[in-house]
Amino acid sequence: MTITVYSKPACVQCTATTRALDRQGIHYSVIDVSTDADAYELVQGLGYRQVPVVVAGEQHWAGFRPDMISALA
Repeated sequence: MTITVYSKPACVQCTATTRALDRQGIHYSVIDVSTDADAYELVQGLGYRQVPVVVAGEQHWAGFRPDMISALA
């Protein structure tokens, strides 16, 4: 499963999300929505107005969600 974290600089919840993924040993990629217009449009198209947005296969969510991250492990 491919996991992508849509993030932006100086985002506390984004940092918490990537640290939690690291602790679980989950591989992921990070895309900065402040520099990637296509990624920004994708996040908005999913209905989100905040970051982080995590897309894991068919699932996606916004914000720091340790419960969802644990479910991926």
